[in-house]
Order: sequence, then structure tokens, then C-alpha cells
Amino acid sequence: MTDTFDTRKSVAAAWFRELRDQIVAAFEVVEDGHTTGPLSDRAPGRFELRETTRSGPDGQDAGGGLMSVMRNGRVFEKVGVNVSQVYGQLGEAAQRSLTARKEIPGLDADPRFWASGISLVAHMQNPHVPAVHMNTRMFWTPGGWWFGGGADLNPCIEYAEDTADFHQTLKGYCDPHGVELYPRFKEWADEYFFIPHRKRARGVGGIFYDDYCTGDWGADFAFTRDVGRAFLPAFLAQVERRRNMGWSDADKETQLIHRGLYAEYNLVYDRGTKFGLQTGHDPDAVLMSLPPFARWV
Repeated sequence: MTDTFDTRKSVAAAWFRELRDQIVAAFEVVEDGHTTGPLSDRAPGRFELRETTRSGPDGQDAGGGLMSVMRNGRVFEKVGVNVSQVYGQLGEAAQRSLTARKEIPGLDADPRFWASGISLVAHMQNPHVPAVHMNTRMFWTPGGWWFGGGADLNPCIEYAEDTADFHQTLKGYCDPHGVELYPRFKEWADEYFFIPHRKRARGVGGIFYDDYCTGDWGADFAFTRDVGRAFLPAFLAQVERRRNMGWSDADKETQLIHRGLYAEYNLVYDRGTKFGLQTGHDPDAVLMSLPPFARWV
């Protein structure tokens, strides 16, 4: 069993890295192709790469990842596409966070863990182009394994056709794995990305799933791969539709205020942010999701 899961871990981590490479390349193509419209006279944006590291409580190697960030491009104001592979022993806070959601046999006696995934957040120059979030991951402990992730659209100026197209594309990638998955995970996203203290949603939703383990690792990994594959066709259609639109000062103000909501959610409620900080991962990588500018009224 150990050898089997060592192989599966390697396969999953390699996929997350492959998906990162695909997305980074596609976003740089978008930057190169924006030759008319707002901000097309500036240099196309490029990703800057930085290795991230994580140290265990006694200083031993505990994994790390690759942080890829583009800033001040023609289309993307700030976008991060991070991959990580971390391992070691879960501290008490992280154990409590996990066991509050999921029964993990033997975790107290053997708190080892391994996790790998991709996390992406894009904040756009044009207020008419929606911000977006996507992540997928695999988690393992001696007591079990599971997958999680999803994607959600966060427009500050909503267009109904963009919302419909985004959801329809996600549904198309989910349905081959079971027609019950999209409505189940859409509802979960609506619940998860709700901001209680504002009494409103963070955006227009998408899909969200966590602690996902049917007992068939291959099938669950195939579903997780397709969630990742759905991202570019789901999002780039919205970028192409809106990137040439002009905007007003009022539009920009609306965008900055909406970004404040996004920052509040990620700092107060987001599981990934909490877990990353609890387990000692690079804080710059964990907080990559925060927008470059935001405003509160």
C-alpha cells in the first residue's frame, strides 16, 4: 500500500505541475494577443517564478513549491498560479481543522500528512473582466486520502451570459463523472463562498468540493484532472468577451470595493489560507490570492 500511494502521490503532483505550465503559457498568450483596447500599449505581462519552501517544527525539509506571479500586465493586474507539495506532521491546530470536517482514523497516533495541489487567483485590469479562482489538490494521511478543489467566478460587474457560460462549461466537464456531481458541488460552492458578515456571496459561484473519496482513487483523480482541465475554456471565454471594453472611474471604484470583499473572505473564512498558515508554508505563497489594490467604504 505504501508503494502504491508513493506512486499515486508522484502522479498527482506531476499533474498539478503540468496544469500550472499549461495555464501560465495560456495567460502569457492572452497578454501577447491583447494588441488593441485598454492598456494594449504597455509591455505584455510575464510570470516571475520563485521557489517556496516549508520547514518542519525541528527545521527538517517539509516540502515546498513554485510560486508564479504576473503583475501589471495588459490584461492581468495580478495573477498567481502556485503549485506545492508539502509533507511532515500535522500540528494540533491543523489536526483540529481537519478532524472538524472529516473523520481520519489514527490521526492522533500517526499525524503524518502529504498534500499537493495547484492554486490560482487572477485579478484583472479591466473591471468588466471577472476575477477568478481555481484550485485542486490531493491530501493523504496514513488513515486515508481525498481530493478537493473547484473554481468560481468573481465579477465586480456581472454579465448574465458570462455567468451562464462559466457554469455550463464546468457542468460539461463534471457530467461524464456523474450527472449528480455538478449540482451537488455548485450548491456547495454557493454555501462555501458566502460571506456571513456581509450576508452576500463572494461572486457568482462555480463548483467546490472537499474531502472527496469514493474509494476509487483512479476515478477520483480523473474527476479532479477534469476540474483542472475545465478552467481555461471556462475562464478564457469571459476574458475574450470583455477585455477590449472601456471602463470609467466608477467602474474601477466598483472593482476595488468588490476586491475588498474578496480579501475579507480569504483572510477570515478560506480553508486553504488557514491550513497553509497553520502548517508553516511560505506566507507570501499562501496570501498570493490577495488583490494588489482594494478599497473599503
